[in-house]
Amino acid sequence: MNQINQLPGIIDNRRQIKNIFIAGGVGAIIALLFIFLDVAIGNITGGNLSGLPQTAVERFNEFQQNTLLGLYHLDLLNMVVQIILILPWFALYMAHRDANHGLGMLSLIFFLLGSTIMVSGNTALPMLELSHKYFATADVSQKMLYAAAGESLLAMGAHGSPGIFIGFFIPNIANLILSVVMVKGGIFSRLNGWLGIVGSIFMLLYVALVNFVPGVEKMATAFAMPGGLLLMAWMIMFTVRLFKMAK
Repeated sequence: MNQINQLPGIIDNRRQIKNIFIAGGVGAIIALLFIFLDVAIGNITGGNLSGLPQTAVERFNEFQQNTLLGLYHLDLLNMVVQIILILPWFALYMAHRDANHGLGMLSLIFFLLGSTIMVSGNTALPMLELSHKYFATADVSQKMLYAAAGESLLAMGAHGSPGIFIGFFIPNIANLILSVVMVKGGIFSRLNGWLGIVGSIFMLLYVALVNFVPGVEKMATAFAMPGGLLLMAWMIMFTVRLFKMAK
């Protein structure tokens, strides 16, 4: 009798887990669309980090000329993608809750920690606000004040600067851990896991080199492209699997 009484709860629990898998799959599709948009914009505008505006005033001028491009160059799109990816990451953790709870939880913690650091450290919207104030005043001393504030923000959050290193590095550590879980767990294919491992290693190298090795900025796309493509393939494969698991 006890087991019969427990059946509705078991069924509801399975339904909730399936809904989590669906939400994770939908979130991954939305994130992938934004990632493809990121790749397209990067190819159109060029991937040379040294070609980006270098000073706060140059950033303000970019906002005046093209607000969306200015926001893009300060990683607003990356921040949005990172927030959306929380859904698939939770779904992937749930998928591995029995196979490898410990490493799955560790991956989720690293991902949430890295995402929090990335989002809290993003300077796109504060820089846009400073840009408006900079051009709204004719007072030279006020302009200098806003420019100084902008330089401070760029030191904390300009793309390719050490200030954003942790926010980009930790989520890729989470990718690597999760990919190892996939290889060992038997729930996703080993190919899926290995794509994530190799792609994550490429991206970890890219983030480290672009932040700490002088001159690498000019070849940023060459470092990021293999890792990015492998991780997109990794995401497509685990998205398909999440939807299959939700049936």
